[in-house]
Amino acid sequence: MKLYSFAGAPNPRRVLIFAAEKSLQLDVVNVDLRGGETKRPEFLSKNPSGKIPVLELGDGTCISETVAICRYLEALAPEPNLFGRDALETALIEAHHRHIEFELHSSIGAAWINGPVVAAAGLVKPIEEQRLRGEALTRKYYQRMDEELATCHFIAGDRFSVADISALCMIDFAAARVGLRPDDALRHLWAWHSRVSQRSSLRHS
Repeated sequence: MKLYSFAGAPNPRRVLIFAAEKSLQLDVVNVDLRGGETKRPEFLSKNPSGKIPVLELGDGTCISETVAICRYLEALAPEPNLFGRDALETALIEAHHRHIEFELHSSIGAAWINGPVVAAAGLVKPIEEQRLRGEALTRKYYQRMDEELATCHFIAGDRFSVADISALCMIDFAAARVGLRPDDALRHLWAWHSRVSQRSSLRHS
């Protein structure tokens, strides 16, 4: 299986960590995002949205969207389970995961898209109000995470799940690329970050 990726991008990293948890080997194909490779016909035939990651199977079938790819890998290798073992756990992990994607990811994304790096590349016209709002909402969510992690070891309960993968990858991206490192005072968030960062699946991600 080939994973179309880009070094430093958080979404392909989510897939790579997920696959590593399952001991599944993916052949990584790094695409030239800056050169517009994902907008060319050859790549658009794999994913009409022109985005990464994309998982290409041996028969040429392509699966786009991070969660869809992870769902496929979960079906291929059910253990260790990362989406939920029963109806209740699956629902709780899904709820937390959607919070992470729709609240944290979207806020960091707004700060990134409207920030200086993307603006310098001339990809979009930045909107300063959107950047400031994204930064404020991100820091607010960090505070919320710190409070929630005061009473649990992982994002969605008592064990590592896809929600932890998604949160970690986006926080690391925000800290490294967006200038949105969580405050050092958020000790519960940082304790969680330390725990999950020590997992073997993250060693080469």
